[in-house]
This record gives sequence, C-alpha cells and structure tokens, in this order.
Amino acid sequence: MVSQKKISFDIKVYDTFNELIKEDQNLMLAAVNARKRAYAPYSSFNVGASVLLESGEIIEGNNQENASYPSGLCAERVAVFYAGAKYPGIKIKAIAITAASLNHEVSEPAAPCGNCRQAISEYEFRQQEPIKILLMGETGRVIECNSLADLLPLGFNSSYLNS
Repeated sequence: MVSQKKISFDIKVYDTFNELIKEDQNLMLAAVNARKRAYAPYSSFNVGASVLLESGEIIEGNNQENASYPSGLCAERVAVFYAGAKYPGIKIKAIAITAASLNHEVSEPAAPCGNCRQAISEYEFRQQEPIKILLMGETGRVIECNSLADLLPLGFNSSYLNS
C-alpha cells in the first residue's frame, strides 16, 4: 500500500537583526566578524559562522577557499569541526551563519550547502538535541530554524551503519 506524507517545519522570520534576542544578536555578531576575515579570493562570497556551545563559549569560522577546488572549506564546517576538536562532548546549542558578496548586496539569508547540512546533522544526531540555526545575509531579514533536521529531512546518520 502506498501512502503519502507531508514533511514541513516552522521557521521564525525577523525583519531585522535588532529583533533577535540579545544572545542571538551576540552570536550573529560573532558570525559577522568571522565573515569579515573570510578567505574568498575566487568567489568573492564571504561567509561567517559562529557556534554557541552549551558552556557559553562561542566558536567562529569562515570560508577558506583554495585555487584547487574543492579543497576549501565552508564557514559552517570550519566552525563546527573546530568546536568538536577543541571541546569534544560539549553540546552545540546554536549556529549563526551570515553571507556577503564583494560583487553585490546579499539581502537574503543564505542557507548551508548540502555538505554543511550533513556535517551539522552529525553533531545534532550525536548529541540527541536540536541545534538552532540562524541565517542572515549582510542586510535584511533573519531566519531562525529550530533544528538542522528541518533543513535536512530524512537525513543520513550513523544508525544506518550499525546493525
């Protein structure tokens, strides 16, 4: 028998950065600061990410490009992998991501690529708690997702590998 199911999720949309709670503003400001230090000479598309750990520590990351594509890394993975390497076992509460271009204004939030969604999903699955995702361009609205699982429904995780 064939059945049809609908997958949906709710997001919060803030018209401006100023509508965020103070903790989220601080996290996004850290992402903006990281974005300004991105190394993106090929795409001119700078991305910053900041990770809020359960301990209150904020870890920053930015995209690091390389002339030998795809040797670079996205900001989200830089931040999440650094957090996992330096603070193993400490849960991630939230991730803020912001993007800007040297060629045009980025007024809409840019969501993580598929590789980054999978990497963040691994941490969310491992800690068995959702990770809040905040997305922002360089101007304009901010989108809040309650969980990475919202951005990657039917995601692959280690449960498929264990028998």
